[in-house]
Amino acid sequence: MSFAISSVALSAMGAVSGAIGSYSSAKSQKLGLENQAAMAEINARLSETSAQQELIKGQAESARLTMSAGQLKSKQRTSLAANGVILNEGSAAELQASTDILKEIDKNTIEANAVRSAWGYRTQGMNYQNEAIAKRGTASGISPFMSATSSLLGSAGQVAGQWYSLNKAGAF
Repeated sequence: MSFAISSVALSAMGAVSGAIGSYSSAKSQKLGLENQAAMAEINARLSETSAQQELIKGQAESARLTMSAGQLKSKQRTSLAANGVILNEGSAAELQASTDILKEIDKNTIEANAVRSAWGYRTQGMNYQNEAIAKRGTASGISPFMSATSSLLGSAGQVAGQWYSLNKAGAF
């Protein structure tokens, strides 16, 4: 009889131990997902910061280009005037106009590249935000208590079955 009681008692303790393990495992999984979501949110903020830096960098490059183009045009005008060329007519006017056009083309290219780069960072940031939402949603669906209860109920059926078999065999 003591063997039967020990056997059922050990099975019951195993069931409780399994329930505790299920609780711990579910709790750990939930915390892991919440931490991953927090990291994804941090990465999303870093991506936005990078996007803003790209736009600022583009503005600075555009300003440098505009200043350089202005200096070039000023040198052209000075050189033309020093040689007695009329500045607002003919090839002198065309030279200055082409300098302005090239400046605008380069400026637009710099600005478009900055916007494209910022868009890439913002897209990456959106992906991180979506990842955070998904991880938080998955984490909210995990209940350590329900996991432990489910494990305990499954094991309780086995313990009851063992007790019933031993009782039927006359072990108690």
